[in-house]
Formats: sequence, C-alpha cells, structure tokens
Amino acid sequence: MNSQLTAFITLSCTSGFLNLYLCLYVFLQRYNYAKIAQLFIGYTALITVYCFASAFGLIATTLDAIKFWTAIQYVGMAFSTPLGLLFIMQYLGFHLTRKKIMALLVIPFISLIMVATNDMHHFHYKIFEIDPVLGAPYVYQEIGIWYIIHGIFTFGCMFVSFLLIVKYWKETSKTYRQQLIALMCGQLIPMITAFIYLLGLTPQGVDPVPMVLWISSLLYLWSINSSRLFSVMPVAKDAIFQSINDGVVVLDESFRLIEFNQACSKVFPQLTRSMFGVDFRKLWLEVTGQTMPFTLETTMNTQEIELDLMSHTYQVRISALRHVNHGNGHLLIFTDITELKKLQRMLEQQAYYDELTQIYNRRAFFQQCNQAFSEIRASSTAFTVVLMDIDYFKSVNDTYGHAVGDQLLVHVVQVCQSQLKKGELFARYGGEEFVLALKGYSLSKGQALAKQLCHSVETQPLMTIEGAIYATISCGVAEGTNEEETLYQLLNKADKALYGAKQAGRNRVHVYLE
Repeated sequence: MNSQLTAFITLSCTSGFLNLYLCLYVFLQRYNYAKIAQLFIGYTALITVYCFASAFGLIATTLDAIKFWTAIQYVGMAFSTPLGLLFIMQYLGFHLTRKKIMALLVIPFISLIMVATNDMHHFHYKIFEIDPVLGAPYVYQEIGIWYIIHGIFTFGCMFVSFLLIVKYWKETSKTYRQQLIALMCGQLIPMITAFIYLLGLTPQGVDPVPMVLWISSLLYLWSINSSRLFSVMPVAKDAIFQSINDGVVVLDESFRLIEFNQACSKVFPQLTRSMFGVDFRKLWLEVTGQTMPFTLETTMNTQEIELDLMSHTYQVRISALRHVNHGNGHLLIFTDITELKKLQRMLEQQAYYDELTQIYNRRAFFQQCNQAFSEIRASSTAFTVVLMDIDYFKSVNDTYGHAVGDQLLVHVVQVCQSQLKKGELFARYGGEEFVLALKGYSLSKGQALAKQLCHSVETQPLMTIEGAIYATISCGVAEGTNEEETLYQLLNKADKALYGAKQAGRNRVHVYLE
C-alpha cells in the first residue's frame, strides 16, 4: 500500500471518527438540547457511515468488495445531504412537515437502490471496474443518467442549505453568527470538494469528499462548545413574523404596502404579494369593498373595526415603525376579537334585556333613561313617560296557565313595537308592567300614542290552540315639567295616573295632572 493511499484512508477514518464522536456526544446530551439535535444526530451518523465505508473501500482488493463498500457509502452519502438541508431549515425556524421530509428522501432512496442493483441496468454507472493502470482499489467509471440526477440533487441540497444561511445572516444577532459560520462552512467545504471532483481535478478513481469532512466536524465541535449550538438557537425574524397569530401589515412612510404575514391572509384573503407598493387605502377598498373605517395618520392608535365581509371583528393597533434603513413606516396589527365580542354581546343581552320579551329590562331602562332625562332637562325639551299594565293578567295565568301567560306578554310587546318608532325607549318594568320613555313628546302627544297602543292591543288578540285570547292594557302618562324633578318622581306621577286608569275601569289612558 503506497503512502498516498494510506493518507487517503487516514483522512477518511479521521472524518469518520470525528463525526462518530459528534454523533455520540450530542446523543448523550440530547435531553439538554432542542429537538433539532435529533436531526444532527442522524446527519452525523450518516456521515460516519459514508466516511468509514469510503475507507474500507480503499482497502478492498476485489471488484465485488469495492462495489459492496460503494453501496454502503451511498447509505450515508445519499441520505446525509437532504438530512443536512432539513437540519439547516429547522435551525432557521422553518416548519417541517412529514410530507416535506418524505419528499426529500425519495431520490436518495432510489439512488441507493440504483447503486446496489447497478449490474442489472447500469443506470447509475455505465462502467464500473478496477482501473487498468492504477489497479485496486482505484476505480475507472463512466457515469450514467441516474448518477447525474443524484449529483444534481446532492449538490442542490448543499447549495440551498448554504443560501438559506446566507439569506438569514443579516437577520441573526452577532451572538449567534459563530453558529452560522460553522453551519455555512459545513455545507460549503463538501460542496466545493465535490465540485472539484466532478471537474476531474482530484486524484483519479478516489472520492475526495470523505477526506475533507473532518474540517466540518471540527467546526461543528467548536460551535457546540463556544456558542452553545443546539442549546441556544437564533430564530429568524421572518419565522417569527410568519408565526404571529395576529394579522400584521407593514407600510412605508407613504402608506404603501411593503409586507404582510401569513395570518393576514385570513383577514384579507384577496391580499397578494403582487400588491406590494400599492397605497394601502386603495387596497382596503379593493379587498374589503368598504371605505377604510380608521385613519392611518394617527400613530399609537387602537381601534375596533368590524369587517362585514368576513363576519369578524378586529381590534386594529396602529403604531409608527422605524426600518433598518432608517426609513419611517407604519405597523398595523389586526387581532381577531370576534369570540370576545360575541361573549360581550351575550353578557350584555343577559344583563340588559328581558329574557322573555327581548326588550330592555328595568336596569337597562334606568341606565338609558337617566342619561337621556338629564340631557332633556338641560335643553328644556319635552319628555313624557308612559306606564302600561296588562289588565286582568293574573286571570289569564289562572285560566290558561303560565305558558300562555308568557305568550301573551310577548304578543303585547310585539303589538306595541309595531306602533313605535325607532329610538323610543321601551322596556319591561316588572311582571306584566311596561314603560315607555318618549323624548320630545308633549303630554297630549304621549296620551295620543298611549291610546293608539291601547286600541292596537285590544283589536289584535293572541291566537292559541285554545282559541283567541283578547287582552287590554291600561296606561298612565306623565310629562316632566319641573327642572328639579327626578326620573323617579316622574315615574311616580305616571304610576299614579296608571292607578287612576285601573280604578276607572281599565282599558283606558289617564294623564297625570297637578
């Protein structure tokens, strides 16, 4: 065995031992590392197989032995490059699915089968024999079509890995750049060596790549010990940006769209990257069909908007943004608060609306009416209240049951609502009693409306399976005339008028007179 061949075997074994050490070291420490360490363990294990198989191939003296160790080399070589790409992608924060992983392993699997069965088809090597001049273990080979496909795939995996690292170099803190240097060189060294080998500039009949992988191993070892590779990893800004659950839109100082994340596609499904550079106010009209319900000029602003198109409610936060290139811009964050608003509306419904009739309850009436009554007194505008009570309601419950009694309450409310205008405050005051607050109504005008309600209820019976049930109502009307008068005092006057209507025979309207 000549000295040159001994050097080749020594370098390949050195690469194998260093990768084996890395594999075992990370495996024993795997519980202290991030999940990415699992990919690195697999990657270094395959490189170990590749390097030792190359060394054993250089010791072989027969063609069959050389073919055997070449097939073993492909177990490591074919699968290590895509696994290295997956390792880099996960390191940079890419989401790896099972489909992506399986897709990357299809060609290596075919390559392994092609090499193992090459004598049957010669798709990988057209000629594979011992070099007639140099002798074993040197090989003379002519490549086949699948060798080219496999070579392109292998080179492509390493090149894409290298480009990904370069792409995220600027976005990575200086603290982590030692890690990136190690990863970059780990892909660059075998890629350049393989390229030189394909150009025929290396010793004939020998694969030089395993002989240089010890350099990559030392760089990985240096990175693990010096910058805590796997323990602390940078997450690329783009990965963070895309993983935010809220929709994020980035605008330049002229309010033109320059970036948006994946979550924004749920807010604006029609938004595409072809719209970059377009004024966002124009885009808003285009993708929502509505005019923008907020202004972009106001910074540090938080608003709630409802996109009718999507049936969702969003909280929009607008803030100033300073880019890396010192240009000013704007950041819009859309937070989906639809479920929160639904819960809020449900709680409001329970707190302020009568469960049976779905009109305001007593609490909501006083809350709404006190504010309106204060404004009215300050402006000396007429204000009238009407208290109404369903006549003989107890006898309906006693005769037909409480279920029909509830139906009658709902029926009376619906009849009254059909006669009221929008904006008039109508509420259930308690039991079978209701209250109506009329802003801008004089006493006579309020009396006329009360009579109209009495007539409507009287002439529109409740239709049930037991027949028509006729009902009437009595009303008491009072107008606020004294600036010092409170809402409770006004309602007390209406209550006295209502009592008078009942004493006078019911189904009538009485007004309160001093």
